[in-house]
Amino acid sequence: MVDWPRQEAAGLKDTFHNAWGVCDEDSFQWSLGEADKAYAQGKPFHHFIMSTSNHRPYTWPAGKINPQLTGRDGGVAYTDFAIGAFLKAAQSKPWFKDTIFVIVADHCASVAGKRELEIRKYEIPLFIWSPANIPARQVDTMMGQIDLVPTLLGLMNFNYLSNFVGDDVFKPGYRPRVFISNYQKVAVLQENGLLTVLKPVRQAVQYQADFKTGALTPLKQINQEAVDEALLYYQGTDELFHNDGLKNPIR
Repeated sequence: MVDWPRQEAAGLKDTFHNAWGVCDEDSFQWSLGEADKAYAQGKPFHHFIMSTSNHRPYTWPAGKINPQLTGRDGGVAYTDFAIGAFLKAAQSKPWFKDTIFVIVADHCASVAGKRELEIRKYEIPLFIWSPANIPARQVDTMMGQIDLVPTLLGLMNFNYLSNFVGDDVFKPGYRPRVFISNYQKVAVLQENGLLTVLKPVRQAVQYQADFKTGALTPLKQINQEAVDEALLYYQGTDELFHNDGLKNPIR
């Protein structure tokens, strides 16, 4: 949440704020100023900005978007406006040509529905933009949030060692799959539509998913290999995370 005195000390202007903090325009404007300072000092910079205006109670500065838009639609429209203004302003900066902009959602609005898991509701946008460095294209490869950083570092031609659970989607041998969950279930969705759901009390069920409609057809015969792989992903990663297994890179 917001700590106003510290914001003022950091030079963050508060032209409008909501229950979550300052409006998106103020956050982006602050980022532009900090980037200018870092560039002037010859320092590389990394900024992580989370938008707030597209969250309840959905309030934003007047006169920025179509006044007929309210609620979530209005909040999203204002965030879109703020991002557009930010990117337009950034293009006039000397550091722009050497900067990569990544725009991604942290989660969808809601995953509730009539099916065990509403796979279409887990789809989120991802934009990676750096006109001087990355050719424009649309990538339809199935990927998840855990694949973002390895993919980004791959686009930057970084030579590094890590224990990322995700992978570079452009690397030969990449296996498309995503991980989805709700408050009770965790699942692995494969490129062929096989959805393996792990439930409480050591239950596992599988479906054939329709990517276009989101329909799930129950499978009577369990693919045990897929179940074991799902368990390995979730329990193995949990074990590594809680025992510092992700800190030392695997060579």
